[in-house]
Amino acid sequence: MSDAAPAGETEVAEGYAVLAQCWRQPTERLLAAIESGKLAGVVSESTTTDLSTLRTEHTRLFVGPEGPPCPPYESSYRDGGDDAGNVLGPSTRAVVEWYDEYGLGLDPEWSDLPDHVATEIEFAGHLSVVASSETRERFLDDHPRQWFETFFETVRAETREPFYVEIADATAAVVL
Repeated sequence: MSDAAPAGETEVAEGYAVLAQCWRQPTERLLAAIESGKLAGVVSESTTTDLSTLRTEHTRLFVGPEGPPCPPYESSYRDGGDDAGNVLGPSTRAVVEWYDEYGLGLDPEWSDLPDHVATEIEFAGHLSVVASSETRERFLDDHPRQWFETFFETVRAETREPFYVEIADATAAVVL
């Protein structure tokens, strides 16, 4: 059996890339995409906010200062027990093994952990291009599907910005 991607998977990979970008620190480019309607399939037209508001909410939800309410790391949900601050555990090592198997390392410009929600989504998109859909599904089963539902529920409950509810819903629709 070939591990080559079937036709049409490039569009799937692009969709994953868009979702991954939405989970990173908001940028001017992201805001321009929202305002232009390019993210209409991800966020609604009624989502109006400014970059400062999105960045503040991103930091509050996912960074801290005193331990974020929604840690964006697989290891926080799978390896932490009651301690959401526990990162770099066995699940992180397992996801890095997936990246290594496909000859990937972390982007030097990305200073976050390998089990970050955006990185796992981006990798699923990469698998859409370089591997079979069965391989991508196995990765999704082994990693994102083990923790995304709880993460998205937490995001929905904690956020003050509709943008994050909408990207949680859009990502769940694609991944879960």
